[in-house]
Amino acid sequence: MASRNSSPAGRSPQRRRGHERVAALLSAASGCFAEKGFDAATMTEIAARAGASIGSLYQFFPTKELLAEALMVEHGEALNARMERLVAQASGWDTEELAARLIRTFADYRRLHPSFVALTEAAGSLPPSLSRTIRQRMRDYLCQILAIHAPGLAAGDLRPAAMVVQQLMKAAVALQNEQPASLRNAAQAQLRRALANYLKSLAEA
Repeated sequence: MASRNSSPAGRSPQRRRGHERVAALLSAASGCFAEKGFDAATMTEIAARAGASIGSLYQFFPTKELLAEALMVEHGEALNARMERLVAQASGWDTEELAARLIRTFADYRRLHPSFVALTEAAGSLPPSLSRTIRQRMRDYLCQILAIHAPGLAAGDLRPAAMVVQQLMKAAVALQNEQPASLRNAAQAQLRRALANYLKSLAEA
């Protein structure tokens, strides 16, 4: 998979300066995608934002799609790191705390990384395997968390339960733009309670 230090079909940097240049290009792409969306952003704008020549950009990322793919891989790795921290801490949380942490995971990440939102919305322009891999990896982590929280849950029930939890986490994202704020906050509180009740039912099964 691509990372901050390489692209799928472009030249991989060999020296520190090359790694720094790729990092700058990906950062510039992130900003352009967040501001304009994937389709409207251009390679020329991205190169200019990075303070690089268009030739340098094409050297590492021959197409805008490959650039977006590398950035999506970065987002996937960042989400994985966040989920790994949740797995490591899950045993110390009660049901309500676990529900609150899970509900915030997607919403907080999307708020802090708007280019992830832009690329997710441009799914039709990118290989479906990218979003599928991120989604499936997220479910893997949720299975680990549920196994800790509900050790009596049958192995065959873990994956379906993880899918339900994932959908509730996505629902928290959908609520972010609801107005007025008082209505949004009330709905989010009810969503947290719904997830907490579901987690409690799993633990008691």
